[in-house]
Amino acid sequence: MYAFDYRRPSSLAEAAALLRQDPEAKLLAGGHTLIPTLKQRLARPSVLLDIGHLAELRGLREENGGLAIGAAVRHGEVAASDLVRRTIPALAALASHIGDPAVRNRGTMGGSIANADPAADWPAAVVGCGAILRTDRREIAADDFFRGLFETALEEGEILREVWFPRPERAAYAKFPNPASRYAIVGVFVAKFADRVRVAVTGAAPAVFRATEMEEALTRDFRPEAIAGIRVPEDGLNSDLHASAEYRSHLVTVMARRAVEQARAS
Repeated sequence: MYAFDYRRPSSLAEAAALLRQDPEAKLLAGGHTLIPTLKQRLARPSVLLDIGHLAELRGLREENGGLAIGAAVRHGEVAASDLVRRTIPALAALASHIGDPAVRNRGTMGGSIANADPAADWPAAVVGCGAILRTDRREIAADDFFRGLFETALEEGEILREVWFPRPERAAYAKFPNPASRYAIVGVFVAKFADRVRVAVTGAAPAVFRATEMEEALTRDFRPEAIAGIRVPEDGLNSDLHASAEYRSHLVTVMARRAVEQARAS
């Protein structure tokens, strides 16, 4: 690691002010992405601003029929929450399969979303539910948030505060995990609302995306058989030592069908 200073802001406003003063500062919540990056000397921040303790980022509450989750809420807290299990149980199930216990007890939802790793689980839930992302400046629709590989709509110095998830009638997440990291080689989140179905795919491409042909088919007929013959085109999908683009295309259909089966059973 390179040398850096450490600050512990007492409020979100203070953290935002410190970011404006020093463009080389970095936010620290759970640290599961940032700390390895620092250890490999791939980042050289002037100061780390520890915001994981801020009450403004730690809430979990029902709101407008849905669920608002603070950015600094840990994966394990979501997985164990009776409120989440009662309101949108698919989110608790998703969080329970992130990494291992050490990751779930330190990693935060907001950190995962803001980092926009192409194989992260939370982006699938955000886009699958059509969530609203609230920052210290504005609200951003899920479909406008993820821009590409490790790229989001967050502006310089903007801080993700919480995410509001509308409550679907049924929802489920199914993923094919890397056996070592537990990241999604392919993960699919399916959410059925009264008038539509949303299907979001993570792990398969440089960023999370919606499978619109599957959405249309499932809106007409919410059964796994309705999407059995639908394949996401291989062009633009990830291809690496873990899985080829062709295999990922196949897995999208398999995981989507499993997610629909789970949602129907819930």
